[in-house]
Amino acid sequence: MKIDRIETFLVPPRWLFCRVETDDGVVGWGEPVVEGRAEVVRSAVDVLAEYLLGQDPLRIQDHWQVLTKGGFYRGGPVLSSAVAGLDQALWDIAGKTYGAPVHALLGGPVRDRVRVYAWVGGDEPGRLTEQIAAQVEAGFTAVKMNAAGATSPLATVAETAAVVARVSAARDALGPDRDVAVDFHGRFTAAGARRVLAELAPLHPLFVEEPVVPEQGHLLPGLVTTSPVPLATGERLYSRAEFLPVLAAGVAVAQPDLSHAGGISEVHRIASLAETYGAQLAPHCPLGPIALAASLQVAFATPNFLIQEQSRGIHYNRDADLLSYLVDPEPFRFVAGHAHRGDAPGLGITLDEAAVRAADRAGHRWRNPVWRHADGSFAEW
Repeated sequence: MKIDRIETFLVPPRWLFCRVETDDGVVGWGEPVVEGRAEVVRSAVDVLAEYLLGQDPLRIQDHWQVLTKGGFYRGGPVLSSAVAGLDQALWDIAGKTYGAPVHALLGGPVRDRVRVYAWVGGDEPGRLTEQIAAQVEAGFTAVKMNAAGATSPLATVAETAAVVARVSAARDALGPDRDVAVDFHGRFTAAGARRVLAELAPLHPLFVEEPVVPEQGHLLPGLVTTSPVPLATGERLYSRAEFLPVLAAGVAVAQPDLSHAGGISEVHRIASLAETYGAQLAPHCPLGPIALAASLQVAFATPNFLIQEQSRGIHYNRDADLLSYLVDPEPFRFVAGHAHRGDAPGLGITLDEAAVRAADRAGHRWRNPVWRHADGSFAEW
């Protein structure tokens, strides 16, 4: 069996899919994308495809080594995301070839269901209570929200109070038996984050995500030491090497993204590394169905898994949603806030190929917004 064909599809709202086909007709799907730079990742997949064509698709780990290291210059979001999508597709092919779900190939399941959370916004808090009520009604036991919009380098009294008020409203709507995670999105400086974290502690967030931007990871030890709230990070880290100092700093939750951090192969290894530091795994995934399917396969086989992000109803999904390109939505039918383990081979989902090809003809040019402070200077989005 050899890899015979590799295609990519730029599909709304902001995703990139890849399709890998073997010479005997087995097809695997992956989701290689950097949000806002999908076209660039598409070009990277085309370059990596030059190596993969004609190769045995079942030599996944060997291909991962060559794709990540064979070009001499390594790492970064574009290359790591291109590798991630191809890696997902190869695992999908392996599962279909062996007639087993990917979680079985990773050593077998350690749980029967995976807890998932829903997004409720938070940048603009007007409908926050209403949104949380809808997610509770849908059965979710946890939500995540942004702490704030554009934030001053040192949060003002009013900005700090507004963050606390939003999270307090969320806590009141959720009650004591459900969880709220709070995403700082790298919008705070370390000093600003430290001030707000202390104020949030009585509201008992499940975790606070990206308290500082990833290039300031050297500041995490001080934040971890002083924070009464568990800290999480990792959506903009792409390898075990990048996670090592973050985990050594003592973060409670590692958040690699299956479409950015080298795919199933590398995230499975990151999870094991996190386990040695007593950290939990909560994969980042505000993306499409293939990324979520891959994330769930890892979650079912990971002892130190905590909770899974998913994009049903997220504010980015205006032209298409999580279920738009699926033949059968059953794998993503969440019951009491959980996804239940299935035994379908590979990633466990079936893509509507005709819908994917039609969407690619329209494509997209999604870009994240550029924010500015009141004085006109750049603000973290």
